[in-house]
Amino acid sequence: MTTAIYATDPLFAAEEWIAAGRDVSIATVIETWGSAPCLAGSHLVVDADGNFEGSVSAGCIEGAVITAAIDVIADGKAQMLEFGVADETAWRVGLSCGGRIRVYVERIG
Repeated sequence: MTTAIYATDPLFAAEEWIAAGRDVSIATVIETWGSAPCLAGSHLVVDADGNFEGSVSAGCIEGAVITAAIDVIADGKAQMLEFGVADETAWRVGLSCGGRIRVYVERIG
C-alpha cells in the first residue's frame, strides 16, 4: 500500500519495500558545492525494477543515479558519484545549475 508520507521521507518507502522482500539501494547526497537543488543528507531510494522515491537533485541527475543504484543492487558494490559543471558527464545528465554534487549509493536491506 502506497502512502503519502513518501513525499516527505523516502526512507519510509525503503523500509516498506524491504519488508515486502524487494532489493533496495539508497543514494545519499553527501556533499554539495555552489548551487545545488538538494542539500546534503537528501535521499533517493531505488528498487531493482527502477521504482524510486525521493530526490538527490530535483531531477537533473536522477536518471544517472537511478542507473547506478540498480547496478549497486545487482553487484552489491557501493559507488561514489560526482557531478559538476566542469565534468562533461554533468552536462550530459543535465547538471547545469552551476554547482557540484557528490552522491553515495549503497545497497540496503
